[in-house]
Amino acid sequence: MTDGLPLPRRYAAIAALCLGTALIIIDGGVANIALPTIARDLKIDQSSAVTVVTVYQLMLVMLLLPFAGLGERIGLKRMYQIGQMVFTVATLLCFFAKSLPFLLIVRAAQAMGAAAALSVSSALIRSTYPAKQLGSGLGINSAIVSAGAALAPSLGGFILGVAPWPWVFASAVPFAIGSLILGRALPDTPPGDTPFDVLGGVMCAATFGLIIGGLETAVHGDSRVVSAAIVLTGVLVGYYFVRRERGETDPILPIDLLERPVLRLSVIGAYTAFIASMTLIISMPFRLTSEFGFTAPEMGLLMAPWPLTNIIVAPLSGWLSSRIPAGALGGIGMAISIVALLLIADMPAHPTHFDVIWRMALCGGGFGTFLPPNARLIIGSAPRERAAAAGGLVSTTRLLGQTTGATLVAALLALGIGGGATPPLVAAGLAFIAGLCSLARLRPSIRMPKTEEAADVQPASQVR
Repeated sequence: MTDGLPLPRRYAAIAALCLGTALIIIDGGVANIALPTIARDLKIDQSSAVTVVTVYQLMLVMLLLPFAGLGERIGLKRMYQIGQMVFTVATLLCFFAKSLPFLLIVRAAQAMGAAAALSVSSALIRSTYPAKQLGSGLGINSAIVSAGAALAPSLGGFILGVAPWPWVFASAVPFAIGSLILGRALPDTPPGDTPFDVLGGVMCAATFGLIIGGLETAVHGDSRVVSAAIVLTGVLVGYYFVRRERGETDPILPIDLLERPVLRLSVIGAYTAFIASMTLIISMPFRLTSEFGFTAPEMGLLMAPWPLTNIIVAPLSGWLSSRIPAGALGGIGMAISIVALLLIADMPAHPTHFDVIWRMALCGGGFGTFLPPNARLIIGSAPRERAAAAGGLVSTTRLLGQTTGATLVAALLALGIGGGATPPLVAAGLAFIAGLCSLARLRPSIRMPKTEEAADVQPASQVR
């Protein structure tokens, strides 16, 4: 089997994947900036406008794993290109949105396109790069995510200053068109020969949709009973879904992968790490403004070191992951993050800009050290025919962690303890769990796959 794409085709494929990742991250971020303007123009209250963001996130979480399974059946490249086309068409429809229901339908369509592309992007990265460069490839992808997250607020604010709010969503269209054009260079993975499990895909989407939707309504809604009933329904659907998946050869929910200790620990570590990072990122602006009295422009400056540090650290960490075991890198990254989070919790009563900036940079560097090697271990340890499922698992874990973190902060704010030192302390505890999961993977019995499992997995010397 060819080890990665030949040059220069590989560079075109890398550019296509980078543009595709950027458009998804930017589209998810710029919407936050446009919410007040959307609420005013559509004559709706601000709480209703927030659904423009939550619908997008919820659809992503619901569809990533089913689309990853579908991509294995129809071909990864085809799935990726279909996703980009759906996203582009849905974005153009934003210009015709004159009511909230229509805009929500368009945002759901955007999320469908984004989920189709994102569900197979990690598997395409694995096929694009040589095995020894997979860590570097995932590190570059993490840097693109951080750069997109850093760019989105400024880009959204600039566009709103010169154009109506639909142009905010259109800002991602050039990335989609570029990705479509360059996408011809993506690796041609053959489609699978097994039929797609439609019922399994529906049950997967229903499980995540009901549980996460129920938790969201518990925080923002009026009826705790209704919220509990929604979550319970999701748990019941999930129970029967998991039982059903255990009998499938290529399950939508990759239970076959999660049965491997190294992958299970990696997923748990990633989930807790994403909860920790999102807990700090969402809660920090409240503390900066209410407790320390910083202005909104100052707040943007003080939060920027996190993604900017990630842009530098993530590719370096990905490169190191082919030379240093991921368990060790992850442990080091979480140790750095824990120290930084404790320092953020113990901020001076009247911090200077520098007091905040270096702490945020240190914390972002710790998470940037942990995440790329962790993703590399998940994707690289899976059999090649299950690469899309592993990639979908990585993306779903990230979104679930971020959604859980946002819900956790909302709960802390409702309890009156979300704007002080409590969120970074909670985040430090979660980072400690992630660090333990990472260090546990250093045990040879966990790190190395069984002989019968390793036939189509990267050599043990490359998956560490």
